[in-house]
Amino acid sequence: MTDALLYKQDEGIVTLTINRPEERNALSDDKMFDAFLNAADRISKDNSVRCVILTGAGKAFSAGGNVKHMRDKEGLFAGSPAQIRDGYRHGIQKIPLSFYNLEVPTIAAVNGPAVGAGFDLACMCDIRIAASSARFAESFVRLGIIPGDGGAWFLPRVISRSRAAEMTFTGEMIDAKTALDWGLVSRIVDDAELMNSAMDLAKRIAVNPPHSLRMAKKLMREGEHMRLDSLLEMSAAFQALSHYTKDHEEAISAFFDKREGNFKGE
Repeated sequence: MTDALLYKQDEGIVTLTINRPEERNALSDDKMFDAFLNAADRISKDNSVRCVILTGAGKAFSAGGNVKHMRDKEGLFAGSPAQIRDGYRHGIQKIPLSFYNLEVPTIAAVNGPAVGAGFDLACMCDIRIAASSARFAESFVRLGIIPGDGGAWFLPRVISRSRAAEMTFTGEMIDAKTALDWGLVSRIVDDAELMNSAMDLAKRIAVNPPHSLRMAKKLMREGEHMRLDSLLEMSAAFQALSHYTKDHEEAISAFFDKREGNFKGE
C-alpha cells in the first residue's frame, strides 16, 4: 500500500490514515486516488474486515484539492477542459464510486478541518465522529469552482437540503458544535480521545455477525433511491439468506444462553 494512505488492520477493523500532513492531506493526484481505490479493493476482497475507520495524519482530516496545483494548472487541474473533465472522471471521481459502496460500515474520525473534497470524503462514510477541533466546509464556490467529486449528491443526503444549500452556496466553515446540531456528525469528543472513541464504536459494530452488517448496509444504500416495494422484496431475500447462516444460529443460542455471540462470518 502506498504511503499516501496508511492501511492498518487490527482483527476485523481497518484504519485508513490519509498521510500527507505537509499538504494537509490534499486529494489532488493519481497516487492518492490510486491509494483509495487499492484500499477499497483490498477491503472488499477481505471477508475478515468488519468495519473501517478513516482519519487524517497531522492536524487536518483533509484540505481537499491542492490549491497550489489549481493555481499552477498541475496534476488534476492541468490541460484543456476536455482533459480536466477526463481527469476528474478517471481520477478523483473513482473514490466515491468505490469508497461509498464498500460493503462494510465506515466511520470518519474527523481530526481537524475537512474542506472541499475532504469534506465530501467524510460524507461518503456511514458515521462521522468529530474532534473538538474539527471544522467543515463545502468551500468550492469560494474558489470559483463546483463540487466535482459528488458533494452535491452526498451532502443533501447527510443533512437537510436547506442546510446543504447553505453550506454549498456560502462556502463558509462550520465548527464541530454546529455540525452536531445539524446532524452532520453523531458526536464530538476531545481531540486526544478521537481515535479511542472511533475504535470503541468500530468494535461495537464489528462484534455483530458480518453478513448481517454487510446486508444491512446494502439495504440502507439501496433505500436511498429504491421504491419501498422493491426494497421490501430485497429485504425479504436478504432475510431468508440470514436465517440460514451459522451466525444466526449462534446469535439465537447466545440470546438464550445469556452470553456474547462468537460470529465467524459463516
